[in-house]
Amino acid sequence: MGTSLQGKVAVITGGSSGIGLEAAKLFVEEGAFVFITGRRQSELDRATSEIGRSVRAVQGDIASAADRRRLYEMVEAEAGHIDVLFANAGVGDVAPIGFITEAHFDHIVGVNLKGTLFTVQEALPLFREGGSIILTGSIAGVKGFGELVVYSATKAALRSLARTCTAGLKDRKIRVNLLSPGTTDTPIIAPMPDDMKAGFANLAPAGRLAHPAEIATVALFLASDASSFVTGVEIFADGGAAQV
Repeated sequence: MGTSLQGKVAVITGGSSGIGLEAAKLFVEEGAFVFITGRRQSELDRATSEIGRSVRAVQGDIASAADRRRLYEMVEAEAGHIDVLFANAGVGDVAPIGFITEAHFDHIVGVNLKGTLFTVQEALPLFREGGSIILTGSIAGVKGFGELVVYSATKAALRSLARTCTAGLKDRKIRVNLLSPGTTDTPIIAPMPDDMKAGFANLAPAGRLAHPAEIATVALFLASDASSFVTGVEIFADGGAAQV
């Protein structure tokens, strides 16, 4: 077991599968106690079993104020503080321009932008000075994917949120960074057509989709003191997809 997060308390939203689950496993291996959230209790139960120790699962949706409040009440009661927040939960339904409904817009924005913003804000009373906040972005925030209009807009907005929160939290020495993966082999892309997945894989010079564990290693860097002078930036872990 490593020690880069020894004694730290981390909260990972969307921690029951994909990137969040791999990050939770890695954070625990590095010494952290981790709270994970997810919307489905059955997935949380499986994730808890996979992680094995030093983890507490809290069922909830980041778009719900009541669920966020319940999460932080549990964190306060059981740990008393937060050192790391990985605001990773998000949704990514497909809808090209001309086919966007208000319900689609409200759902994507409600989770990816509103839910993330309030996940961060409501964690602050528990945050220790010098902590780390990691937001999950996407190469969609800088690329023009015609099928992902609203999703892409929310991820671009998170880039701004990382900057503004960095400025707003500088007196508390809380670092805020955006981790933007390329297309990653997670449940969020499972509903996409195979030809669309292949197209995303071919975008990257690496020639493939990312594995969630590859993104989790970058989250660990941003969570740990190894990135102590890194704040307000967007870090791409995309196989080069946004760079060419």
